[in-house]
Amino acid sequence: MSKVEDFLNPEQEQQIVDAIRIAEKTTSGEIRVHLEKHTEIDVLERAVEVFHWLKMDNTIQRNGVLIYVAVEDRSFAIYGDKGINAVVKENFWQNTKELILHHFKEANFTKGLTEGILLAGKELQTYFPWDHNDTNELSNEISKG
Repeated sequence: MSKVEDFLNPEQEQQIVDAIRIAEKTTSGEIRVHLEKHTEIDVLERAVEVFHWLKMDNTIQRNGVLIYVAVEDRSFAIYGDKGINAVVKENFWQNTKELILHHFKEANFTKGLTEGILLAGKELQTYFPWDHNDTNELSNEISKG
């Protein structure tokens, strides 16, 4: 499976979008998933580029989170904006990464992403709880490059 279009079917994509909506009900954090076929550079460096390209650094609290997947490379990265990194421990995303990786190793990509998203939302809730004034600042749809 090397094509981005074949990585997830429409039903699986909808499950991931639904997980984002559920996760964002408990936090003001904004979570997105981006899929690409391949990256020529380090996966985390590419995640940072995509983060800025998607304008995820334009949230009010700087609390956007990107889960970036390079499908053909079988690699992924989680990148959080400055607002998150300023208040959390250095290994904040470790549990989320391990959960996603566990499912990815078993080719359960949808389960890995949905459970990773839900865990990320739960972890973000501590530092960025949902507030009645919150608005959804970023699209919940999966972006592809």
